[in-house]
Amino acid sequence: MKKGILALIKGYQKHIRHKPCCRFTPTCSAYAYEAVSEWGVIRGLGLAIWRVLRCNPLSKGGYDPVPLRRSGG
Repeated sequence: MKKGILALIKGYQKHIRHKPCCRFTPTCSAYAYEAVSEWGVIRGLGLAIWRVLRCNPLSKGGYDPVPLRRSGG
């Protein structure tokens, strides 16, 4: 399932997205890809949806990386 979600995101980036208009760095689709890769489908999509909801004209935007997993120990 994870590979399918990642393929959908890549397909969007290649065929649907017209021009970068995201207020954040990395773009929302790049953020979604990284979040799903790092956190898995459920948590990654949750992070991506929250990011898209914050990407609006009222947001300042800026650098907003995917949260890193904490290493055990």
